[in-house]
Amino acid sequence: MDIRDANTHHQDPGAPIRSGIPEHGRIPKYYAVKAHIAALMSELSEGDVLPPERDLAVRYEVSRETVRQALRELLLEGRLRRQGRGTVVAGPKLEQPLALASYTEGVRRQDRRPGRNLIGLDRFPCPAALAADVGAETGEPVWHMERVLLADDERVGLESTYVAVSRVPRLDVDFEPDSSFYAYLHDRVGVSFGDADERIETVLATPREALLIGTPPALPMLLIHRLSRDVEGRPLERVRTLFRGDRFSFTVRLGERG
Repeated sequence: MDIRDANTHHQDPGAPIRSGIPEHGRIPKYYAVKAHIAALMSELSEGDVLPPERDLAVRYEVSRETVRQALRELLLEGRLRRQGRGTVVAGPKLEQPLALASYTEGVRRQDRRPGRNLIGLDRFPCPAALAADVGAETGEPVWHMERVLLADDERVGLESTYVAVSRVPRLDVDFEPDSSFYAYLHDRVGVSFGDADERIETVLATPREALLIGTPPALPMLLIHRLSRDVEGRPLERVRTLFRGDRFSFTVRLGERG
């Protein structure tokens, strides 16, 4: 195998510069194998099965461990996924806009079916650290709603929402947990979102979170913290959402500031 061939796919404007190959031209053997597998994937369709590890090792004249390392990176990047005992080509990542739009809206725009599984809906006295974020007094009742996010029945994230009971007193009675909370606020409660502050970071899921989402603990996650306000500028909710790093990307539209 000529590792210089790994540099032949750097013309894609969306790819890393020189496909990640340093100027001195020396690259790890696994990375060259990764580039070859990526080229093979470009000839396949979503859901197509890759050849077994032993066949790839023979084809590229490397050890099976080198192949495994290349496959691990492609899995972490979301370009491959496990299916049964094999490895298949993954579809494109879900694009979620960084905007005052619900998860439901973002998924539907990509012709995917959104859904949620309720993990728990609890009511408890508001701690001091949360009070300002949800517009409540310390000790007043607040809701905590935790839901697994779905796209076409695939678990892709975990969402925790905190909101004052005074804003949504019947949340446990007339809200459908698999529906959009934003739509419920607007249509049933008469509350509209005005603006929000968001912060994004990369994290690893806790063992509990990984179990709920159905991913290995080592899979990188994208964590979004959101503080939302209504149209009158009053604090409304605090949301902590974990998204699978291999299944999501985020988009934002930028404009010139006046």
